[in-house]
Amino acid sequence: MRGSQTNPECYQGLERSCEDPASNRIVSAPAVPGMERIEARFEGKFFEPHRHDTYAIGVTLDGIQSFHYRGRQEYSLPGRLIVLHPDEVHDGAAATEDGLRYRMLYIEPALVREGLCPNTGPLPFVDTPVIDDPHFRIALLSALSRLDDGLDELDIPDLVSRIAGGLSRHARIERTRSEPVSPHRLIRARDYLQDNSARTVHSGELEQVTGLDRFNLSRQFRKFFGTSPHRYLIMRRLDQARHLIACGRPLADIAAAVGFADQSHLTRHFKKSFGVTPGRWANASRHSEIASPA
Repeated sequence: MRGSQTNPECYQGLERSCEDPASNRIVSAPAVPGMERIEARFEGKFFEPHRHDTYAIGVTLDGIQSFHYRGRQEYSLPGRLIVLHPDEVHDGAAATEDGLRYRMLYIEPALVREGLCPNTGPLPFVDTPVIDDPHFRIALLSALSRLDDGLDELDIPDLVSRIAGGLSRHARIERTRSEPVSPHRLIRARDYLQDNSARTVHSGELEQVTGLDRFNLSRQFRKFFGTSPHRYLIMRRLDQARHLIACGRPLADIAAAVGFADQSHLTRHFKKSFGVTPGRWANASRHSEIASPA
């Protein structure tokens, strides 16, 4: 049996860490407190039975993933998610001769607890280890898309809350009450992000500004504004970048001026948000000005 083709959606932002299909390789991302991120690529049976003291949540990218878990042999196809509970024994293998590639997030239970809404109850247990959930996959890939980069500290509360929410949904945990939204506090957070968009903003600053803990703030901010605090900050930088592009500033200068680490950092976020590179945007803007009537 041959491995099936990966859904193209699964490849968005996922660079291949190794082009040799015969190689066995594990690549680790920069460390983040409470979380580890890896990409694994191998053939045959690679992992003997073992267990983690964390949740292991991953996405199969290429090949068919096979593992024994809670007395059953499970298989994951490309695009499917795998959810393994802390302290549950499992192994790992490629089910076909094509080999296997997947990415995995290991997240400490204490961090999941912080990401859960108040009064949620026990930690979520997902009894189906292989699931197909596009929304959950999007949240997971936001953490796994670029393993060569560290995660932005401001983005972690939203990421953890979305992953905890996905676990709760599949564990069929009902919330006992909804969190009250604090519009005036959220508006203060929004204004603070807008006023400080050209520099790094830390979660602790928003906690001081709003009086909300970072996880509660992240959940409420997304409900109220439709996005995370980190994403809101990035979009304000991109708004300013487009203005400076229209003024004819060099892209490297623009990146530094609006708060990106370098031009490639600007380009990555600009293309992700607008579908073109800033250079192409600049060229199109100049052509538009030339074509405009006097």
